[in-house]
Amino acid sequence: MPFKLNRREAAKSLMAAGSVAIAATVAHAAPASAARSTIKASVSPQHELSPYLFMQFMEPLGVTDGSVEAAWDHQRDAWREDVVAETARLAPGMMRWGGIFTDFYRWREGVGPRDQRVPMLNLMWGGVETNQVGTAEFHDFCAAVGADPLMCVNFQGDGRPQFREAKGSLRWGDAQEAADWVAYCNDPDNAERRSHGRAEPLTIRHWQLGNETSYDNRGFDRDAAIAKTIEFAKAMRAVDPEIKIIAWGDSGWAPAMSDRAGELVDMLAFHQMFDPDRQDEPVLAGERYRRDPTATWDCLMAAWEHNDRKIREVRASLDGRDVPLAMTECHFAIPGRDRCDVLSTWAAGVSYGRILNNHQRHGDVLKIATAADFCGTRWQVNALMIPVPHGQSYLMPVARVMQLYRAHIGEQAVDVAATDGLDVVGSRTGDKLFLHVVNTNRTASVQAELQLLSGTVKSATRFTIAESPETEISQLNNDAVMRVSAQELNVTQPWVFPAASVSAVEIEMAA
Repeated sequence: MPFKLNRREAAKSLMAAGSVAIAATVAHAAPASAARSTIKASVSPQHELSPYLFMQFMEPLGVTDGSVEAAWDHQRDAWREDVVAETARLAPGMMRWGGIFTDFYRWREGVGPRDQRVPMLNLMWGGVETNQVGTAEFHDFCAAVGADPLMCVNFQGDGRPQFREAKGSLRWGDAQEAADWVAYCNDPDNAERRSHGRAEPLTIRHWQLGNETSYDNRGFDRDAAIAKTIEFAKAMRAVDPEIKIIAWGDSGWAPAMSDRAGELVDMLAFHQMFDPDRQDEPVLAGERYRRDPTATWDCLMAAWEHNDRKIREVRASLDGRDVPLAMTECHFAIPGRDRCDVLSTWAAGVSYGRILNNHQRHGDVLKIATAADFCGTRWQVNALMIPVPHGQSYLMPVARVMQLYRAHIGEQAVDVAATDGLDVVGSRTGDKLFLHVVNTNRTASVQAELQLLSGTVKSATRFTIAESPETEISQLNNDAVMRVSAQELNVTQPWVFPAASVSAVEIEMAA
């Protein structure tokens, strides 16, 4: 698949083309110190944008971060109401169940009457999982928040011997067990599910085989993983030919996986956990981010480049093969007391705005993506924090930006280029144009002129989060900070984007 122009090339292309200048602004005048920028946009729809670019990922994380157990109300035998409510606000297009937990997860232990479910040892993260949350509960959670479920199957433990057995219990799952799981969910007449009181199918369409198969040299090598992929995919498709199967494609495995198993799989997965900090003189780790706000800002504003390099690396490995990609895990991995305190700051929120913009730029091939784990009690790489034992769940900065973008995005991408401090992507649905705009200036607002290659603007509304980059969110202030403000824009003057802001602009095009 041909790769789209990078941002600099796109800017040159758009600026060289003839354009019709359209101006618009906020109601107040731009500050004298405001930088100036030009946003040049084509309104011609390009490729479709997947609704799954804002996926969330749920994994039982044991004693390290009580995610699933903390989200479940064991007194009521139901999901915590505040977790459901906040997730519905976040509105992820997809929720993924799995992670490395998948390597030793036996799905039948998490179905049927809860008083008969067998607890299991969490061989990766420590502790014991009650299995009170299983297939049906996860499906019901996804239904309650409007997300499509994605299940990760036990891919024979990804071949990792350390997860093969626990206290005499075999923990690896084979292809038949995976096929049985598909049947349990999707076969309208499945007797096992019906015996558990679920007459209607759960209808789960997306299934990922294993997790990070290439990241552990104790597991399957590439050729063994491809052979297992073919075996599992055939067994699962024999039950339901309509399912979407995601195989592993990182570490240079993508071309061989595509060539040998491509007819059986729909997407190839890869992950990215990265530390954008300076290696010679770290500024983000621990509490160091508080010492030099400018250095912290500069480091976070460049974090998207690590994200971009990884996506380009996987794309390049395909060497032109037309294969959709799924980034089913992605987040910062900075040393800190709780997986990096800086991620509670608005500076991180702006940084994530750039990362999400980058995901959209790769939307011609990237069809599933996320930028955080989902929920938990400690890890600040989560989108949703759950105070325990009591308290109101709240969205982290990354989730605030996901929520903003998810609420204001079109169905097709359009080409956009900007200058001088603005990171902008565009999309369109019908006569409505959407811009996602990040002001990468820490202290200066940016006055921007919009220039369209064709058409005229009828009206425009800007939805913005703007805070001091040093603002930190917690359960004590989550209702007071990082809130979205909406403003009608004057379409006859330049727009002003506040310093350190993330905005979504909805533009109504004249008929």
